[in-house]
Amino acid sequence: MSTDHISSTARSSILTLLFPMLVIAGLAMTLRPTITSTGPLLTEIRLSTAMGLQAASLLVVLPMLCMGIFPLLLPWIGRRFSESAWITGGLFAISLAGLWRLWLDTGGTLIASALVGGTGIAIVQAMAPGVVKRWYPARVPLAMGVYSAALMTGGGVAAILSPVIAQHYGSWQSGLGIWLIVPVFALVLWWRRPSEQMENRDDGVKINFFGNRRAWLLASYFGLANAGYACMIAWLPSYAQTLGWSAQSSGELIGIMTIFQVIGALVIPMLSAHRLDRRPWLFFAVGIQITGFIGLITMPTALLILWIALIGCGLGACFSLTLTVALDHLSKPKLAGALAAFVQGIGFIITAIAPYVAGVLRESTGSFQAVWWMLLISLIGMLFVTIKFAPASYHQAINLSKL
Repeated sequence: MSTDHISSTARSSILTLLFPMLVIAGLAMTLRPTITSTGPLLTEIRLSTAMGLQAASLLVVLPMLCMGIFPLLLPWIGRRFSESAWITGGLFAISLAGLWRLWLDTGGTLIASALVGGTGIAIVQAMAPGVVKRWYPARVPLAMGVYSAALMTGGGVAAILSPVIAQHYGSWQSGLGIWLIVPVFALVLWWRRPSEQMENRDDGVKINFFGNRRAWLLASYFGLANAGYACMIAWLPSYAQTLGWSAQSSGELIGIMTIFQVIGALVIPMLSAHRLDRRPWLFFAVGIQITGFIGLITMPTALLILWIALIGCGLGACFSLTLTVALDHLSKPKLAGALAAFVQGIGFIITAIAPYVAGVLRESTGSFQAVWWMLLISLIGMLFVTIKFAPASYHQAINLSKL
């Protein structure tokens, strides 16, 4: 056998392993720019459109609600189209929202664009964990780490660059609409994904998890884990600006949080990969967030970047680990994907409530301290729930014969 042939075979093997990971990363990067790009530009948007704080919170709340509602409907509507059709349609919706944002100029149309984009995000996000489980059944923690890190990277880059782009072009619409590039690129990757032998229809799983206590516990845990993220992307830039930070520097603060989210999402799942019990790392992920929020309450000005870094690392690790734990409960990719969809569905409904409640607390108290206390208390509760996620309990807790 020639050296050239061996080299070609090796390159082909590497491409076979890595290209699906690139597709997963491409899908994940579309899932946050629609949401995170608005926070650093919120002051300009509110001045231009006369939106109140509670109306502005809908720019985060509506996409989160979509992320909750669609996965819950998946057992019924998922069978109407193939997985490929759903993901393609979701990416088109995200692209359409970005295109629309290039010229809209009222608060109502901006909120409507958040609804369109949120619907697309919900579709792609509900389908993605099942794709991960199917493509990388032996490397779920690594693949979920890459997925989570790419998701957070997309959100962080949008938060950092949106004010820069808006300033360069002289309009906040440009800072929001530019992100249609990401779902267009993801569409190209998805259409060129590795071929699979799959059914064209009836991809939905007929089992639902509404009657299962463990599914509800996982979903509630996931929702509370992401409540901190939703509040931070919705209100951290505004909070930083009350401390004297500019719009651009407050967006960069989201970027700093994202860097540590990516680190947490990649490193912690890989460290947990050698054992099925993820609880020690979940304790760590929740614990460093508690430290960060205590810091925000007691010493916000002096060490703000440190507190944001700790919160970001914990958020990234929690997102990835919680979905990994959900996927660990079931070995079959379709069933695991259905459970992950349920967890995201209920979870994101809980998450969607958080920034709205935070907006009400901020408006009624005139301070963000009540918001940080709300998130701190929820994290302390999560520490006690983490104890229940012992691998030995997975089979009995998720007993399919009772579903």
